[in-house]
Amino acid sequence: QVQLVESGGGSVEEGGSLKLSCAASGSIASLLHMAWYRRAPGKGRDLVAMFTPDGGDGKINYVDAVKGRFTISMDNAKSTLYLHMNNLKPEDTAVYYCAATSPGSAYWGQGTQVIVSS
Repeated sequence: QVQLVESGGGSVEEGGSLKLSCAASGSIASLLHMAWYRRAPGKGRDLVAMFTPDGGDGKINYVDAVKGRFTISMDNAKSTLYLHMNNLKPEDTAVYYCAATSPGSAYWGQGTQVIVSS
């Protein structure tokens, strides 16, 4: 079992920045991927960025909508996944979820709200 707890959401004006954190605990050594997803009002849950441990710096992927603005990173010592969000836009308004997968299992955090006003 893996537990994920997000923090760092809030309300900002367009162009502002926020940093989301996801603290992982439990059987984290078995994790294959960690990622951030978001669910905008009235929409489904979409992938934002993914981190795949590879024994080095890790493999990172972003969806086109956030490339150049968002940065995903992992602090292995703290077992914490981050999402640095810069130049935020109103369309980034959503509930952001941390997710992790291990062989045969998927885990989700409770979500943290991000609101960007124009």
